[in-house]
Amino acid sequence: MITARTPAWWRATLALCLGSFLVFVNLYAPQPLLPELREAYGVSTLGISLIMSISTLALAGALLVFGPLSDAIGRDTIMRVTLLLTGLCSLALAFAPNFESLLALRALQGFLLGGLPAVAIAWMGDEFDRPALLSAVGLYIGANTLGGIGGRLIGGGAGELGGASAGFLSVGLLTLVGVALFWKLLPRARAFTPRRFELRGALTDIAAHLRHPLLLAAYLLGGINFLIFINQYSYITFRLADEPFGLGARLLGMIFLTYLGGTLSSMLSGRLAGHLGQPLCMVLGILILLGGTLVTLSASLPWIIVGLTINAVGFFLAHSMASSWVSRHAEKARGSASALYLVFYYVGASLGSAWLEPFWQYAGWSGVVLGSWLLLGVTLGIAVWLWRRERVVQPLGVAG
Repeated sequence: MITARTPAWWRATLALCLGSFLVFVNLYAPQPLLPELREAYGVSTLGISLIMSISTLALAGALLVFGPLSDAIGRDTIMRVTLLLTGLCSLALAFAPNFESLLALRALQGFLLGGLPAVAIAWMGDEFDRPALLSAVGLYIGANTLGGIGGRLIGGGAGELGGASAGFLSVGLLTLVGVALFWKLLPRARAFTPRRFELRGALTDIAAHLRHPLLLAAYLLGGINFLIFINQYSYITFRLADEPFGLGARLLGMIFLTYLGGTLSSMLSGRLAGHLGQPLCMVLGILILLGGTLVTLSASLPWIIVGLTINAVGFFLAHSMASSWVSRHAEKARGSASALYLVFYYVGASLGSAWLEPFWQYAGWSGVVLGSWLLLGVTLGIAVWLWRRERVVQPLGVAG
């Protein structure tokens, strides 16, 4: 097993962080362009949001394929091939002739984007000891946030200069360069033990994960939190594109620099969990997210940015803890257990616009805040339940 802070740990962690960065660059590059695309294609807010939700829904479906498949054939090949195809898909998006083909390509890209997230944390669980796993997961999720920031900055910046095609071309070329480095850095898996893939066995594993109360609670917590967090960003772009703010695509892309708060909290999450325990960190993260959401009610742009930064700190703290909780508590088929967490996570993202749109239509941003609080209250209750359970049943491996 690879131990924390060794050269092998750094090399593997760097490779997986780079892969994570590339995945989220590709996933989120179109988000700051949504107001511009809404006007260009003459569709509704809900309709244009399909550009994001169709890719996250396809990604969620892919996780059900790649997670169990990785338990049979290994994780390395899946990560390498899907990243390469993702970059090629971004290049193809630059030449999409109409809105329908753009949506179709985004659906295909979403499926390919599921390869690395489905198996990366399971790869760590195979190769790293538990302290190394906790530290690496925090850095890995921190790379998620940097990828989200980078994708939106590239999409917004290139989109303002040369339109959406320039944004997709920039992302595609960056991805191909990154993939070459990823292939070189990622060490060969040594601790993986393949299991013969059987559909019945895969479905049995998934059913067992869903019956495991500690896993199901983490799945629901991660999915509902992400439903709120990511879709708040979509609706805040509509709010800030309108008067009195009137921000263009480049400045809307820069709003996502608030993700840096999540990068920081992800990187510190392992250390914090060592003092408080994972469930209490989840509780803390959700409370921070609730507070930041209230701050965004301000009519002042600087305070809105502060609120979004607070949201990122809270969300990624809770997400880091929930995802590593699943990897630690899965009793078998760790690949499919981690993949199932991400299925809930991305299905939540794809459903968020359907949940928040009525609140937006009824009361604008104040309605979005109300809709957010209603569901965050549910996840806060789940986190408190996990904390109370942990006080009775000692978790495997790491003490709270």
